Amino acid sequence: MAKKIVEPWYRPPPADEICPLCGRPIPPSQRDLHHWIPRTKGGKEVAPLHRICHRQIHALFSEAELAQRFSTVEALLTDEAVRTFVRWVRTKPADFYERTRRSARKG
Repeated sequence: MAKKIVEPWYRPPPADEICPLCGRPIPPSQRDLHHWIPRTKGGKEVAPLHRICHRQIHALFSEAELAQRFSTVEALLTDEAVRTFVRWVRTKPADFYERTRRSARKG
């Protein structure tokens, strides 16, 4: 049997990883890393999110808004559009994905 070669930088995600935004388990196929403060604004800290949750955040807010006002889960959940999205997505299976549309209000 051939030995599987794994790149030294690769670490598989934990099986029980939970999305901090919606609270659902994150399957490996739906895992994205989100910079709480965008890299373009000097951010380094990342957290795993569902792909759909990650894309929704970026559809709603500009990088400047994310850096200045929405750099934590708590801050994101102060926004009514985010809360509405989270209530909706929590009813979906963990591997659910749907195309995200950009918000007209995005700055």
